[in-house]
Amino acid sequence: MPKPNGTVMLGKWQLYTAALACPGALFCQPQWMQVPPENIPGYSRRKVISSALAAAGGVAAFVNSTTGAPRVEPDARRASPKKYNMKKSVNLWAFPYPERMNLRECLQLAKDAGFEGIELNYDLDNDLSPKNGVKEFQAIRKMADDIGIAISGVCSFLFWPYPLTSNDPQESARGMELAAKMTECAHQLGTENLLVVPGAVHMPWREDHDPTPNDICQKRARAAIGKLLPAAEKLNVCLNMENIFFNGFLMSPEEMVDFVDSFDSEFVKVHFDTGNIMLFQFPEHWIRILGKRIQNVHLKEFTKKGTDHSLESFRPLLDGTTNWPAVMEAFAKTDYDGYLTFEYFHPYSHYPEALIHQTSDSLDRMLGRK
Repeated sequence: MPKPNGTVMLGKWQLYTAALACPGALFCQPQWMQVPPENIPGYSRRKVISSALAAAGGVAAFVNSTTGAPRVEPDARRASPKKYNMKKSVNLWAFPYPERMNLRECLQLAKDAGFEGIELNYDLDNDLSPKNGVKEFQAIRKMADDIGIAISGVCSFLFWPYPLTSNDPQESARGMELAAKMTECAHQLGTENLLVVPGAVHMPWREDHDPTPNDICQKRARAAIGKLLPAAEKLNVCLNMENIFFNGFLMSPEEMVDFVDSFDSEFVKVHFDTGNIMLFQFPEHWIRILGKRIQNVHLKEFTKKGTDHSLESFRPLLDGTTNWPAVMEAFAKTDYDGYLTFEYFHPYSHYPEALIHQTSDSLDRMLGRK
């Protein structure tokens, strides 16, 4: 019955149910039904408002019996409901290096953005190059240690101008020389990971490349890795074969398995790239087949919405058509707990730090850290 002053004393749970059903009900009722929350035994205005806001936002919240604070359940729209035990890394190509940032600035930015590791690139001119040696590489390692970020691996574009399986003996010889220098560089930097492109049947971006027949490419690639392997084993560096797809070599996971297993060495593994096969295949399928052979990973977002089969098809993380929940679950089923390295070739022209922080946030959501 209404009280003389026009209010009605509803039960606590009646009010709570009303708040969940219609968050504005407690404050928008006809005057004769209004109940001041402070008059409800054991139920404060703050609790009523919190419950109403939670219901209005579609968030499943429950009250912690100890602290009284709301406990929010995982929301698959916000981030992965499942947590994954993998590490965040980013490749140096995502930074405006060396044009606008030096190496120290890149390492510090990666650390500040929340990355546990950074992958460095070996070239012919910069900090990681034949121009430098043990002293310089050890200084970079110390700099990374001082900043508090790991060097997750060494990568290079030099396998394209100097393919290990080239028909030109000078090209292949230079490729072998550079690969050996990269192995030593990785060792001095304190990383066990060197990405290796073992060969190429064809390179559509090189008009001057003479295609190598498949069987000859296979033979040369096996010989090249066999020659590099003894030094890698001595230096404790894994030669990780990358799946490229665009080079016409090791086009299926079964081919990659056969190639890697033929060396019968724990120092020949796979550097799996999610984006390189997205044009016609699916990374979650490869991961299951490659299994424990995966030593390191490139996360490259790819979009199938366009027809540009070039580097422009690679997108910022989550801005593509990769089924990331399926990919992450596939990695988890292989017990992979290594680095997930974002690889991207287009640093932002303006405010380049934004890309690094956005990527870190995306990885947090993919790993269930948010």
